[in-house]
Amino acid sequence: MKTEGGSREAKRRAGERAAEEVDDGDVVGLGTGSTAAHAIRAIGRAVDDGLTVRGIPTSFQSRQLALEVGIPLSCLDAVDGIDIAIDGADQIADDPDASGFGALVKGGGGAQTREKLVDSAADRFVVVADPSKLSDTLEQSVPLEVLPDAHALVADEIRRIGGEPTLRDATHKDGPVVTDNGNLLLDCAFGEIDAPDELATRLSSVPGVVEHGLFVGMADAAYVGTDEGVEIREY
Repeated sequence: MKTEGGSREAKRRAGERAAEEVDDGDVVGLGTGSTAAHAIRAIGRAVDDGLTVRGIPTSFQSRQLALEVGIPLSCLDAVDGIDIAIDGADQIADDPDASGFGALVKGGGGAQTREKLVDSAADRFVVVADPSKLSDTLEQSVPLEVLPDAHALVADEIRRIGGEPTLRDATHKDGPVVTDNGNLLLDCAFGEIDAPDELATRLSSVPGVVEHGLFVGMADAAYVGTDEGVEIREY
């Protein structure tokens, strides 16, 4: 589920600072969420000023915003690669002495499958966030996108490996949330995740799981907006 927290100004600073990393001619992965939206708007303003880019959206939401601000769009199978992806996170492991430093939990907006496709294809993946997303250890529920027919079997397997799954319900309609891909979401609580790489491997092996929200070893940097400026963490 989406997490709240962090000032709008901090999110704006992070998104706009990351947008400055986009060069003329780049193919850009356009992330999902409120902080990534600030980056998309900033890129749109740069396009108005003459910047030439092609955007690869990670969700219906980011696609609509990109069209609104005038960013030309393409798709993964129409480009040779992605130069930079800018995306948000629900939680970032921020202890530099921990093995999972820089690992992320994503998927609060239900778009982790396409986010992972786009972010993993990028030469550089920059995370934009506010300080409320930082934690020494990942402990937030991990979203799993699952095939509808498999959700009960996947939930049983998650319980067997020590997690507590909850089917994500929609807020403005009866029934569960349905992803852009037509699948369901299980939010799986594991408590503190001391070894995110091991859990990621285990979740990927569960039949019926389309994709999970652990992004391990993928982020190259995090741009963390504060009320005073932007802190940059390199991984």
